[in-house]
Amino acid sequence: MADPPALPRAVPWAGLVLTALLVSLAFVLPHQFGWEVASRAPRNASPDEVPPLHGLWRPKLFGPGTLPALALALLGWLYAADLARLPWRRLLVTSYAGSLAWLLSLAFVDGKSGISRVLGNPYEYLVTAREVDSVPHLLDTYISRIPYAADDNWPTHVAGHPPATLLFFVGLVKVGLGGDFAAGTVVTVLAATTVVAVLVTLRALDAEQWARRAAPFLVLTPAAVFMAVSADALIGAVVAWGLACLALATRRLSWAVPAGLLLGTSVLMSYGMPLMGLVALAVLLAARSWSPLPVAGTVALGVVLAFAALGFAWWDAYPVLRERYWDGIAADRPQSYWWYGDLACLAISAGPLLGSGVLVAAASAVTSARRSARTVLLLAGAAVAVVALADASGMSKAEVERIWLPFVPWLTLSFALLPKRWRRWGLGLQVAAALVVQHLFYTAW
Repeated sequence: MADPPALPRAVPWAGLVLTALLVSLAFVLPHQFGWEVASRAPRNASPDEVPPLHGLWRPKLFGPGTLPALALALLGWLYAADLARLPWRRLLVTSYAGSLAWLLSLAFVDGKSGISRVLGNPYEYLVTAREVDSVPHLLDTYISRIPYAADDNWPTHVAGHPPATLLFFVGLVKVGLGGDFAAGTVVTVLAATTVVAVLVTLRALDAEQWARRAAPFLVLTPAAVFMAVSADALIGAVVAWGLACLALATRRLSWAVPAGLLLGTSVLMSYGMPLMGLVALAVLLAARSWSPLPVAGTVALGVVLAFAALGFAWWDAYPVLRERYWDGIAADRPQSYWWYGDLACLAISAGPLLGSGVLVAAASAVTSARRSARTVLLLAGAAVAVVALADASGMSKAEVERIWLPFVPWLTLSFALLPKRWRRWGLGLQVAAALVVQHLFYTAW
């Protein structure tokens, strides 16, 4: 497939410069002017804080995963074009293997603790999951334990999500995979499937060539730094597979049932996932088929209503969650900083090409290129809209390097629109950024 009609050379350069400027300002301004932006809760305060990241300044030159990560980065950069030319099934298998290896090697820069330390944190899920002995009781009392004022209030991450995320970890505990390292490994293995789901989505929408162009960027994403062991990456995988099934449902309607199950479940894993409905609509618009919508929508609604019948009504929980959110550290996080601080975190997670991809997509949308790149423009454009809404909501101030992980793969599709030369050296820039972030910061995920 030939490149779309050429855009002015300044477009991707402008995006790269704007991304660098955004990230630089987000790091420099709080330090330069002594702003207190509360990137970390008081209980985790540290002189090594580096807003806008939730992490800490902890440079390390070498770790157990450094050499494997460097080798993967070099091989990926050298052979990206060969990856894109593989037969389809081999492309999917290789992409998954590469993604998993990339996630694990970056996590192991911190040694075994890079997999185990996060989920073992008492503010995460596993400690609570190990204490659950009755799922019906859990669901029936879930909302009452969200407020800070509750005597037995949930830990931060449990309170901040609907119960399906916690139930996933309860399931791991019940089958003997509830150890810190075992659970972290399971989450990482599942998170790595996201790349396959996105590629399947594109092919089902008759955009296989765009999938091939995007594959190296999806595999070697800087978001891998935050994806390994992150529950938000797990949520991203669930919603990505839901969208893949929805795309397949435009060809065979029976796929609408798993699409609805997965998308409905994602809503019960994260309060932000209803926003991904915009990407779901983009999938149907790209396919020029609305036939899966009634079935998938009914099944998704059925999942939500089933949880409501068992005691957890999403619409009752969200206002309570908002109250807890504003009773906590969110009240100390100035929106005047975090509206762009969040975007800087997103750029660190998605990589330095984010601005270039988005600007090229925007420029392509108003030129003749929009016809050949219609599917990518719809999906990436919907993801941009999702980010804009999430940012404007004020419900994601800080920590979005992980919270917005479900949005990153769909934004990454815009990189496929970059000129061929940009895709070549841009992939090198992406992997270099991932290595730098992993080795300079303790990312907390």
